[in-house]
Amino acid sequence: MAIKVIVELQAKPGRREELSRVLESLIATSGPGQDFLGSTRYGVLDDPDVLVEIADWESAEAREAHMKEAAATGAYAPLLELLAAPFRATVIGQLP
Repeated sequence: MAIKVIVELQAKPGRREELSRVLESLIATSGPGQDFLGSTRYGVLDDPDVLVEIADWESAEAREAHMKEAAATGAYAPLLELLAAPFRATVIGQLP
């Protein structure tokens, strides 16, 4: 079942644009594939340091496998260095 993931990223003060560029670069290199279907990024209007990504995945299992691999390889290390707090991810699926 296809899912969406809403990811809230709190950048270090004044670094949201840099965080966005690093995220774009990571997506470009590991980009949309068979399981990751793409994403859209948004700025939070009343908080200039928050970035929200809404990502589309083929399944929750595919996303989980990707996240485990990324953690094992350190793929997200450049992104994590720009965060002021741990990211928050909410996985959602369409109701029947």
